[in-house]
Amino acid sequence: MKRYGVVAALFVLSMITYIDRVCISTAKDPIARDLGFTDAQMGVVFSAFALGYALAQIPSGWLADRFGPRLALAVVVSGWSVLTALTGTAWSFASMVVIRFWFGVGEAGAFPGSARAFVNWLPVSERGVANGVLFSGSRIGAALSFPLLVMMLDRWGWRWSFVVLGAVGVAWSVFWLWWFRDYPEKRLEVAPVAGGPKIGLREVFRTPVFVPAMVQYFAGNFTFFICLTWMLPYLKRQYGLTDAEAAAYAMAPLLVGAVSQWMAGFVVDRLYASRMRAWSRRLPAIAGFGLAAGGVLAVSGMETPLGAVLAFTAATFGADMTISPSWSYCADVAGKSAGSVSAAMNMVGNLGAFVSANAFPWLLAWTGSARAYFLVAAILNVTAMVCWVRMRSVSTQDS
Repeated sequence: MKRYGVVAALFVLSMITYIDRVCISTAKDPIARDLGFTDAQMGVVFSAFALGYALAQIPSGWLADRFGPRLALAVVVSGWSVLTALTGTAWSFASMVVIRFWFGVGEAGAFPGSARAFVNWLPVSERGVANGVLFSGSRIGAALSFPLLVMMLDRWGWRWSFVVLGAVGVAWSVFWLWWFRDYPEKRLEVAPVAGGPKIGLREVFRTPVFVPAMVQYFAGNFTFFICLTWMLPYLKRQYGLTDAEAAAYAMAPLLVGAVSQWMAGFVVDRLYASRMRAWSRRLPAIAGFGLAAGGVLAVSGMETPLGAVLAFTAATFGADMTISPSWSYCADVAGKSAGSVSAAMNMVGNLGAFVSANAFPWLLAWTGSARAYFLVAAILNVTAMVCWVRMRSVSTQDS
C-alpha cells in the first residue's frame, strides 16, 4: 500500500537529514585546522545550526499545515541541501556560522512536514511504529555519517564532501514532488481528514497539554545532541583515539538508538491496542528518560572508551525511546494543527540542543571535567519523567 511507501520515503529523508547534520562533527578537525577555529568557536558553529533549527520550527510547521507536506518538504529539503553544499564554500568563522544557521532554518521543516504527512495518511493505531521508523532513519543516518565522512574527507576533502551531500538531498526533493500527494485517494479507507479546531501560536505556549511536551523535549534534545556534536571529539581527546577508532565507537550509540526507535514505536502501538491505552505514550517515555538519566551519569566515570560508549549507548537508547511517544502525543492532541504543535515542541527541544552544544565546552573549561555537563543532563531527564506523568493525550484516555 502506498502509505507504507510514504513511511519508507520519509525514513530515507530522515537519514539524509542527519547525515547532513552530523557530518560537520566528523569534519571538525580539518575545518578547524583550515579556518583556524578554536573549540569554543566550533561550539558556536554547532549551535548555530541548533538555533536556526529551533527558531524556524513554528514557521515550518505552519508551512506544512498551510500548503501541505508535498510542497513544504520539497521546498525545505532542496533549500537546506543547497546550504549543505554551501558549507563547503565557507571562508571564515562568520561565514560558517551564517551558513550553518540558515542550514538549520532549512532543516527545521523536515519533521513537522513528516508529522503532517502521517496525520494525513495514517490512522492513529499506526503512528507509533511510523514515528519509530521515521526517527530510526535519523539515527542510522547519523551513525553512517561518521565512517562515511572519514572516507569522503580522505578522498575529496571537507569542502567537496559537503557539495556531494547537498546533491543527494536535491535528488530526494525532486522525487518527492513527483511521487507524493498530500492525501490518499480513498481517505476514509486509510486515514480520516485531520480534525479539531485550529490552534493559535499563543495557545500553544499557554495550553497545559502542550507545555509539558515542550519541557520534556528540551531535556531529550539536551541529552542526545552531544552524540551529534561533542561525543566523537570527546572520545578522541579523552582516550587518545584515532579518527577511525573514534568514528567506529561513535556509531554504536546511534545504531542502538535506531533499535530503540523501532522498539518504542512498536510498544506505543501495542499499548494503544491494550487495556493500558491511557499509558501508551507515557509509559515508554518515562522508562526512556529514566534510562537516559542513568546513562549520562555513568559516562564521565568510565576509564575506557568501551565503557564510555556503553554508557553513551544506554543514554541514547533511553532518550530515543521518548521520540515516538512525543510525536504521537502531538498528533493526538493537535489534529489538523499537528504540524504547528509538533513544530513548537521541536523548537523548544532544539533550544535544548543549542544550550547543550555550548554548555559542554563551557562547563568543561570551567570545571576541568565533563562531569558537570552529565549531571545537568541527568537532572533534566528526571524533570522530563515528571512531565510525562502529567501528559494525557485526549485520544488515549480510557473512556
